[in-house]
Formats: sequence, C-alpha cells, structure tokens
Amino acid sequence: MRRREFVALLGAAAITQPLAVLRAQQKPMPVVGFLSSLSQSPPLDDAFRRGLADAGYVDGRNVAIEYRWTEESYDKLPAMAADLVERGAAVIGAFGPPAVIAAKAGAPAVPIVFVTGADPIKFGFVESFNRPGGNLTGVWLVTTVLAQKRLELLREMVPRAGTIAFLLNPQNPPSAQQARDAQTAAARSGSGFS
Repeated sequence: MRRREFVALLGAAAITQPLAVLRAQQKPMPVVGFLSSLSQSPPLDDAFRRGLADAGYVDGRNVAIEYRWTEESYDKLPAMAADLVERGAAVIGAFGPPAVIAAKAGAPAVPIVFVTGADPIKFGFVESFNRPGGNLTGVWLVTTVLAQKRLELLREMVPRAGTIAFLLNPQNPPSAQQARDAQTAAARSGSGFS
C-alpha cells in the first residue's frame, strides 16, 4: 500500500468512526401512536399523516407512526394500547370512544389526543372543557346529541315512514346514550322507533 492510499484510508476511518459513534448515540425517532376502534381507513390514515406533516412531523423522517386498527374488535384495544406504550409512544392519537377508554387505562403517563363522538366529560375522558386535566385532550364530534335533528330530517325526507330503525353497535360505549336520545326524540315527535 502506498503512503497516499494509507493516509486516505486513515483519514476516511477517522471521519467515519465519529459519525458511526454519533449515529449510535442519536436518540431513536419519537413514536406517535395511532389507536382506532374502527376498521382500517386509508383516508383517515392519510389525513393523520398529512396533519402531522403540516405541523412539521414527517413519518420516517423525524417521527415513526405506529398504527393500530381494531377492525371493530374492541377486546384487542387494551393490548394494542399497551403495545404502543411498550414501544415508547411519545403521544397517542385515539379515535373512537373504545380506543380513548383503552388508551386512558393503558397509558396513564402518555399524552393522549382523542377524537370521539362520546361526551368526554360524561365518559370521564376530561374533567372539563376549559381544564381537561390529566393526560387527555381532544375533539368532541357532537354527533351523539343530534338524534332529534336526525329524526326531523328523516321525517322530512320520508314523511310516510311509519317506523324508523336506529342501528347501534351495543359494544360501543355511547350506544346506550344514543339509543335513549333517539327514543326521547321519537317520543317528542310522536314517531315510531325501533
């Protein structure tokens, strides 16, 4: 080996060695957990990824997103929440009341941002809207209190309907309240309900 080749090799080793040590010392990318009580939805997936990117967090570049979809098998949620905690999730996005309940129970020290149709105060997700307290905050889609309006719209669209059925998933925590709201709305309007 000639002197120049040796010096070049030595120089390259001197440069790459600290870089390898630096790479080994770098912290892993923060994990963003995604926990949903719904079936997998590419549009929701994409919207979540775009929303994070708009805030400067790009999957694979400066964060790693870990997706967990239950396919509406709610019994899987506690294990999925625990898995996200085990993987070191810095924050968990929880979508749907069952996912929020599982995340709250399984990740008491991890910040949780939720999207839910269930009243977050009634279900104990937060203490109040002004001061959520704890490790949860999020968005309430006020769909569970719209039974009266939905019934009115159905009556306008199908005025001759004698009975209107309201389908619910009994395993979804807000379903009991939704059924009561719909029955109350039907009783007020004099409509049949099943």
